[in-house]
Amino acid sequence: MSMATRTDTQSPAPHVADSHDLIRVHGARVNNLKDVSIEIPKRRLTVFTGVSGSGKSSLVFGTIAAESQRLINETYSAFVQGFMPTLTRPEVDVLEGLTTAILVDQQRMGADPRSTVGTATDTNAMLRILFSRLGQPHIGPPSAYAFNVPSVRASGAITVERGAKKAVKATFNRTGGMCPRCEGRGTVSDIDLTQLYDDSKSLNEGALTIPGYSVDGWYGRIFGGCGFFDPDKPIRKFTKKELHDLLHKEPTKIKVDGINLTYEGLIPKIQKSMLSKDIDALQPHVRAFVERAMTFTVCPECDGTRLSEGARSSKIEGLSIADACATQISDLADWVRGLDEPSVAPLLVALLGTLDSFVEIGLGYLSLDRPAGTLSGGEAQRVKMIRHLGSSLTDTTYVFDEPTAGLHPHDIQRMNDLLLRLRDKGNTVLVVEHKPETIAIADHVVDLGPGAGTAGGTVCFEGTVEGLRAGGTVTGRHFDDRAAVKETVRKPTGALEIRGATANNLTGVDVDIPLGVLTVVTGVAGSGKSSLVHGSIPAGEGVVSVDQSAIRGSRRSNPATYTGLLDPIRKAFAKANGVKPALFSANSEGACPTCNGAGVIYTDLAMMAGVASTCEECEGKRFQAAVLDHHLGGRDISEVLAMSVSEAEEFFGTGEAHTPAAHRILGRLADVGLGYLTIGQPLTTLSGGERQRLKLATHMGEKGGDRFVYVLDEPTTGLHLADVEQLLGLLDRLVDSGKSVIVIEHHQAVMAHADWIIDLGPGAGHDGGRIVFEGTPADLVAARSTLTGEHLAAYVGT
Repeated sequence: MSMATRTDTQSPAPHVADSHDLIRVHGARVNNLKDVSIEIPKRRLTVFTGVSGSGKSSLVFGTIAAESQRLINETYSAFVQGFMPTLTRPEVDVLEGLTTAILVDQQRMGADPRSTVGTATDTNAMLRILFSRLGQPHIGPPSAYAFNVPSVRASGAITVERGAKKAVKATFNRTGGMCPRCEGRGTVSDIDLTQLYDDSKSLNEGALTIPGYSVDGWYGRIFGGCGFFDPDKPIRKFTKKELHDLLHKEPTKIKVDGINLTYEGLIPKIQKSMLSKDIDALQPHVRAFVERAMTFTVCPECDGTRLSEGARSSKIEGLSIADACATQISDLADWVRGLDEPSVAPLLVALLGTLDSFVEIGLGYLSLDRPAGTLSGGEAQRVKMIRHLGSSLTDTTYVFDEPTAGLHPHDIQRMNDLLLRLRDKGNTVLVVEHKPETIAIADHVVDLGPGAGTAGGTVCFEGTVEGLRAGGTVTGRHFDDRAAVKETVRKPTGALEIRGATANNLTGVDVDIPLGVLTVVTGVAGSGKSSLVHGSIPAGEGVVSVDQSAIRGSRRSNPATYTGLLDPIRKAFAKANGVKPALFSANSEGACPTCNGAGVIYTDLAMMAGVASTCEECEGKRFQAAVLDHHLGGRDISEVLAMSVSEAEEFFGTGEAHTPAAHRILGRLADVGLGYLTIGQPLTTLSGGERQRLKLATHMGEKGGDRFVYVLDEPTTGLHLADVEQLLGLLDRLVDSGKSVIVIEHHQAVMAHADWIIDLGPGAGHDGGRIVFEGTPADLVAARSTLTGEHLAAYVGT
């Protein structure tokens, strides 16, 4: 590509400094990259394409961004580095011309109950200053409007050292805005007593129904032998005092069977042992109990606003800060525009700039009090972008991971404009993307492939979009693919009835979702699709929601352990070698003693960040040397775990290693398009789309699967155009086998393939939440009555 020629006459001699217009990568070997060498133009928009698993993320995130991040971290003092994750140098020979990289990925935002869209983007901080200056009545400094700051009062003597020491009486007050009842969470939790005990029984008859509190267990002995109540008397006959002692008694020293113990009422006890813990970290039966026993209700004192009475009473033009945060952002921006107050003019300009960025980026339908943990991956990514749009940095590298995920074709245009704006400020923009609409605006395209996993990892094409179209690569061939609308559609076998749905922005929606067919729910971002599907479908028997959230697990979890594939493999190895199955688990007896089966050794370097290095004894294989002497079909267990799903499927399909149970699970993994995944790859390294497909494969194997209604949230995320066809085939097979499939999707190929479409809209936020179309894709195209209809019609070319 020719660079722009200079026209200024002041400095005819170009400096050497002006010649650094490329990021040069030489010999990259991260994950499946095969010695990739490539030059990426700076201050241009470069899009990386290729089938899932071809190595795009390894090149962009694992090599370029990782090295940039590591070099920046090295500029901090050792003390600061101690608080940062250690990044090892990526496997690459040369990396030149790197600039500061800013990652904008789709990791969900922290689900802390006190984190909201407003606190995550500093909008809340600006509003608090605004209210502390202009709010009537004036109640205090900005912290008085913060739901994360409790009010504090203290008094006492302080010693002032001036000449002779003298003590001064002082009182200290801090006004915070936190609601004292719910502590800024907006909800209060109550305990449903009927879930703790059966009041018709006595303690000795097993009245307590809390996990672990059986009569013959330790707690049973304490509650039975404490002497505060009669263990043979049914609980419903307890006096008021006895019931209080059972439920609420403060810690008291007692003696049971000659042992000194502390007795504490049931509620404070389970509050400490179960309710205060992270619910996802509990064992399944304890988690089920907590979900049954805890009821969350909106805080009656602050009405869910999280703020104290004082903070809610102070208003600007009739609006309190709680009202401002509950208002849709696009409306809040109009309200701020109407404020004319010279004393805070610069603050109003900054606040308006941020609010307008929300609207521009297509998030105007959110409100600032929306909990950050409830945003989808695509929404979280766009909220993070807002911070960068107003940034005055230039000559940085922005790295995006599928910025169009979760965007309706109507919104993709806006996203494209934003990417171009970032580029035009003088930044290098690197985008990993599958959607042809975004690939089309690239200045430079890098196509990786040709296949996935070991069959990928090479550069198939580099150049312009026109060159890609003309080239013979998989992406080039599928670039102009268009799915046709189905001629005939399946007939539903029943319906899921939703009546009066009002979750989030839904306006009392009534709809029948047909069963036994492929139903696709569409609409622009924020129109209420997820609210309808996740918030209103009765989560009863047989509704399986398959989303892209992280799978709980450690670095030791991998697809083999998650899907239950490891069990038949271990048994087959044990049977073939006459030893016990536990030897073939890296988390059990077979683990390498040096690294405890982790494959790497984590060294803690006190004040500096720790280092992970491959274990020298097992060379990262995770097993003891003796275990690797046992073979099955000529392979040892570490070689089997290093196979990809498709290799393993072949290996366990026939011959000496024939294991039907393992083969079945591998077949399902290949079905959902994960044939390229290594079965021993840590789950923490999978992308959102891969996690979703892994969960789907696992659910497909569950018993009684015929009655299931599968709810899939954007299954095409992270899928190449060529892989979308495979996914459609899978969805068809699921429906043909008698299951009902409901898909939330923006991809036109999936819409065209549906049997029934439910389109929400017409806009986002309070302009959406209504059903604007129900029917077959052909009718939607013919009517062209909605945004989705227009885009689908343009897509199928009618």
